[in-house]
Order: sequence, then structure tokens, then C-alpha cells
Amino acid sequence: MRAYELQKAGDIDGWVQVERPEPKPGPGQALVRIRAVSLNYRDLFIVQGKYPGTRPANLIPTSDGAGEVVAVGAGVTRVKPGDRVAPTFFQTWTDGPPAKEKTANALGGSVDGVLAEYVTVDAEGLVHLPEHFTFEDGATLPCAAVTVWNSLVPEGHLQPGQTVLALGTGGVSIFALQLARALGARVIITSSSDEKLERAKGLGADGTVNYKKHPDWEEKVLELTGGQGVDHVLEVGGSETLPKSIRATRPGGHISLIGMLSGGFAKPDAALIEPKKLNVQGTYVGSRAMFEDMNRVLSQHQLKPVIDRVYPFKEAREALRHMQAGAHFGKIVIEGWPEPRAVHQRGLKRE
Repeated sequence: MRAYELQKAGDIDGWVQVERPEPKPGPGQALVRIRAVSLNYRDLFIVQGKYPGTRPANLIPTSDGAGEVVAVGAGVTRVKPGDRVAPTFFQTWTDGPPAKEKTANALGGSVDGVLAEYVTVDAEGLVHLPEHFTFEDGATLPCAAVTVWNSLVPEGHLQPGQTVLALGTGGVSIFALQLARALGARVIITSSSDEKLERAKGLGADGTVNYKKHPDWEEKVLELTGGQGVDHVLEVGGSETLPKSIRATRPGGHISLIGMLSGGFAKPDAALIEPKKLNVQGTYVGSRAMFEDMNRVLSQHQLKPVIDRVYPFKEAREALRHMQAGAHFGKIVIEGWPEPRAVHQRGLKRE
């Protein structure tokens, strides 16, 4: 089968397309043909050698994919061949609070990911796709969308009428806009592009701030909230943006620490947080149960992910370069290896 391996960290060219034996499901596992994969900034940081943790040699990268079950191993009843599924980011975190043993196996990091024609995964670590989703839609969910859901609902206890601040217009922030609006909240979103902000308004953003035109964007956020500040922040910027996010949050508000786009993970400063009695939490994706709860809301509201661009499998590195450029709005998707032609059924090889 065709797959990508991270053969050398430091540069995007470290992703190399290879041939590997097609895997077979063992007891408790399912074999999934991957139809689509989506990218997260984590994938870029890993290939650049900037992400914490150790990785196995020749790692298959990326955590987020969707496809159909081809075969199952002994004892599997959760899924069956033909089911449309997405693997969970953490294969062993099914429910409850996070714990070391639940978050040990992170796809595309500590264990092989999904940028391959076929993958074997824990059958308990699979989630059925919403019926109105394509495979490309489903591939966008496991990391970014579940992180947003965990941030806003289990951790943030989001209530209708509250206000959410989303930084930028990448995958996490656009999911925050869509999910928070579906749950009855107001959303303020930032970007350096007026064009992207107009697109965000089209998705329901209640307020927008161009941080390039307004470097002190936190003051504009305070203006948009009548000086009160927002109830929740999805902090994807990291060390450089956290002080501004703190300033933009109301006393007693909630900040989810998610990303490191400004160059490093944020380190909360107690001198800034304590006076406002803020609830500041690091959020690292979520459980299978959270994924399934989120999917019910997506189905109820018939929400569809915003996909910036879809690349063919052979152009996976170009997709990662597109993410590196930061020009995308929403999610970047890579198609799975195309179906073999009909003549394959007559014994000819796949192309």
C-alpha cells in the first residue's frame, strides 16, 4: 500500500511517499481504508522538529482521517465492514477525564498516523461519521473540532448568550465559530485579512477585529463587549498572544490554551490571571464520548466543516506547505489514494 513516512525531521521534504505491506487487523482492531486526511498545525510542528515528545522512526504522519471499515479482527462488534468512520486522536481515551494511560497513543505522534492507504486501529477508537458528511468532511473532525468541543462544553460549560473569542481563521477557530453559534453563543473572531473576516461574518460572526490594523486588538474586543470582556477564549496563538487574551476576558472567564502559532506554548502568568480569577486550562483534544456528543450537534444543525482546499494524495507535501503559508481559511484536506480503476477487477495492477 502507499503511505507517507516522516523519514527526517526539520523540513517538509521529510515526508516521503513509500510502499508498505497492507496491514491486517488483529483482535479488537479494524482495518480502515483512508479516504481523506486533514492537516493540523501539529503536523507541521512535528515535521519541523518543534513539537515536544519523541516519535518512532519512519512515523506515518497526521492524526485526522476518515474512511470505511474494510475488515475487523476477532471480538469486534462496534464496527463492521462498510461503516464510514473516523479514528479518534487518542485511541484509548473513550470517556471520562484524561489520564496518562488514556492519552498515551496519539495518532501521528507517539504511534503511526493515518496518511496511508490503509490503517489498522483500535475498534473502540472509531467514531461513525454524521450521515450528511462526506469523507473529506469527516476527516476534519478528530483533532480540531473535538478540541473546540472539549474547550467550550465539557471544560468551558458554554451557555447561550455568552461570548466566545476565536483567534485567527484556521481550523480550530472556524470550528469554534460554527459550534459556538450552534450552541447559542456570540462569537468575535480575529484575522489579519479583511477578506477572511467578511467570510467569517458570512458564517455568523458577531464581531470581527483585524489585528494587523489594530495591533492592540484586545482593546477592540473590549469595545465590542461594552468593556466587559468575553466569556471564553480559544487561545491558539501561544506565548505572544496570551497576555492580550487575558486582557480581553471578563473577570471569572475561561481561557483554553490550545496552540503555539506565535512560536511557543503559553505559560500562564499568575500575576495577570489571579486578579481576574480566570479559569485557564490546557486543552488537548478529547475523548471518544466527546466526539460522539459533538457529532450529534453537527447532525442536529446540519453543520458542514469549512474546507479551504483539497489536495491529491501525491501532493501531501504541497498541502503542508499551504498550511505553512498561513493563507488558508478553515481546514486543509488530502484525498486518500484514488480507487483502482474498474479494469483492476480483471486482474490488472492498480495505478
